[in-house]
Amino acid sequence: MSAPTTTPTKMRVDKWLWQARFFKTRSLSAKVVTGGHMRVNGTKISKASHSVAEGDVLTFPQARHIRVIKIVAMGERRGPAPEAQTLYEDLTPKEDPVPRGPGADGKGRPTKRDRRNLDLMRMSRLED
Repeated sequence: MSAPTTTPTKMRVDKWLWQARFFKTRSLSAKVVTGGHMRVNGTKISKASHSVAEGDVLTFPQARHIRVIKIVAMGERRGPAPEAQTLYEDLTPKEDPVPRGPGADGKGRPTKRDRRNLDLMRMSRLED
């Protein structure tokens, strides 16, 4: 007879980040923590073995964004993404859209015909 599985009350931060699918491998999550880029409840940590529990707030970089996550539950396994999303609440502030450069409205570069028309317009202005 097997013992009933219970979710742990505390877990290593690198393992939790991996189970919650923030990083593809556990070693990547450990690298972020040991690099000194992780805060737990506002306190900077540098050990991947640091324990986290429900209610803790994690702040860490992911890609080009700073993520702020509140732990809602401890996981039993690294499951599918919908299951992993139930482990946390995303507190990351919504960013304003990045302003796009000129010509980024989907047109791209002007065509040869467009350039010729622009040249003709400029020439006609100079003649006036």
